[in-house]
Formats: sequence, structure tokens, C-alpha cells
Amino acid sequence: MAGEPFLAPARNSTELHAILNDRTGRVVASAVELAETSESRRRGLLGRDSLDPSAALIIAPCAAVHTFFMRFVIDVVFVDREGRVLKIVSDLKPWRLAACARAYAVVELNGGAARRSEMAVGDSLTLRLSTMRA
Repeated sequence: MAGEPFLAPARNSTELHAILNDRTGRVVASAVELAETSESRRRGLLGRDSLDPSAALIIAPCAAVHTFFMRFVIDVVFVDREGRVLKIVSDLKPWRLAACARAYAVVELNGGAARRSEMAVGDSLTLRLSTMRA
């Protein structure tokens, strides 16, 4: 969709994408899954036992998430349409809520991944083709 530069590279693509932090140059996640349909947004990470440290799920559009019925801790990064980090919720435990009214999308990461990648509010995230193979 026009006006969504952050998600544009992954839309209509079967290629594996990575998330990079433009400020640090670090790879935040090397295997990105995009949840854009009503069904995939509702399902999110439910039913999974874990999230690989190299993986991320981007839910769009989305300004709030819950971890009801989840079995593991995640980091939740709220971004605008350009991929600018608006809010980071680290180590969100099961049975919790997180929201950011101005967010367009949520990046869900393995617990601690935002800290490990030195992500900060105001950083710009970019989707690029991953060097990993599916």
C-alpha cells in the first residue's frame, strides 16, 4: 500500500526479509513473517511454544497486542508507517497488554531481542532481503 515505506519491501514477496536498525546497522531479526490478514493478525504468535531469537512477526495494521494464552516472553516494538520506533515494551510476559495509540504496526521479537540489538525509541527500522534462506 502507498504511504507505508516500512512494509513495502515484504508485501507481495515470497522472499525472506530481515529487519535492520538504520542507526546501529545491526540486524534485529533475519527471518521476518508478516501478518496482514484479519486471520493472521488475530492468530499472531498464539499456539507457538517459542520464537526463534532470529525471528520476528510484524502485525499490521496494529496499535495494541495481548499475550493471553501465550507460553513465552516477547519484546513488542511499536512503529509508524515509516518504521520509526515509537515505543518498546521489553520482556512482555504472558497474560499482559501493550498499546501505542500512534502506532501503525507492531514488531514482535524474542524476549530481550530489542535490548540485544541496542534498539531505542526514535530508531528507524528497515526491511531488506535476508541473507538467510527459508
